[in-house]
Amino acid sequence: MPLKVCTWNINSVRLREGLVLRLLREEAPDILCLQEIKSPVEKVPLEGFHELGYRHVAMRGQKGYNGVAIISRVPIEDAGQRDFCAMGDARHVAARLAGGAIIHNLYIPAGGDIPDPKVNPKFHHKLSFLEELRSWFAADRPRKAILVGDLNIAPREDDVWNHKALLKIVSHTPVETEAMEAMRAAGNWVDVTRAHIPDGRLYSWWSYRSPNWEAADKGRRLDHIWATPDLAGSSGGSRVLKSARGWQQPSDHVPVFAEFEV
Repeated sequence: MPLKVCTWNINSVRLREGLVLRLLREEAPDILCLQEIKSPVEKVPLEGFHELGYRHVAMRGQKGYNGVAIISRVPIEDAGQRDFCAMGDARHVAARLAGGAIIHNLYIPAGGDIPDPKVNPKFHHKLSFLEELRSWFAADRPRKAILVGDLNIAPREDDVWNHKALLKIVSHTPVETEAMEAMRAAGNWVDVTRAHIPDGRLYSWWSYRSPNWEAADKGRRLDHIWATPDLAGSSGGSRVLKSARGWQQPSDHVPVFAEFEV
C-alpha cells in the first residue's frame, strides 16, 4: 500500500488549525504527525480534520507544552507511548498500521541555550532522552517501522546555514550530533530524507527572530523522517515544504514528507 507521511512541528494546533487544514487539503498526506500541539487531547479541534477524511487519531497532549498527534485517513491502532526520563511529558506516541508497520512520532527536547549538561538541566534532559532512545533501540532493534518528528538536532554540516558558527549552538553541537548518530545506528534507522536528497543545504526550521527568514535563509534541519531498512528500501521520495514558512502566522518549522510502500 502506498503511504504518504508528513511530519510537522505545528507550535500549537489550536492556534494554527487553519494551517493544518490547508496542508491536508493541498498536500493530502495519508498520515500527518504533529509535534508541539500544546493542548490537552480533549481540546484538540478534530472536527475539521474528520470532515476531510482524517478520522483516525493517536494523541498524547498536555496543557501549554509538548504534545504529539498522529492524524490519519487510513486505519491506525494506538500503539502506546514511552515516558522518556520519567518526566511525564507528552513527547512520544506510536501507531500501528493494518499491515503491522509502526509509526513513532517524537518530540525530542530542545535543550535550552547552554550546551553544558552540568549547568543546564534542559541540555542534560536532552542528552538523557537521546541515551534512553539509544538503549531502547539497542535492546529491541525495530523492524518495519517509521520514526518521524522534531528531533531538535541538525546532524550534518549541510543541515545548518553555517557549520562552524553553530558548533557551540544547541542543536548542532558535537555531543548532540554524536548522540543522535549513536541512537540512529542502534536502531539501524535510515535517514529517508537524506537518502533521497543526499547533497546540499536543507532546512526545516527558521527562527522567528530573523526579520527576513527567506532572504537570510539561516535555517536548520531539525525535522526528520527515518525508517528501518525493510521500509526505507521502498521509499518513493522525500521533500521539505519550505513555502509553508511563509504562510500567514506560520510555525517556525515546515512540513517534511516521505512516501513508502507498506
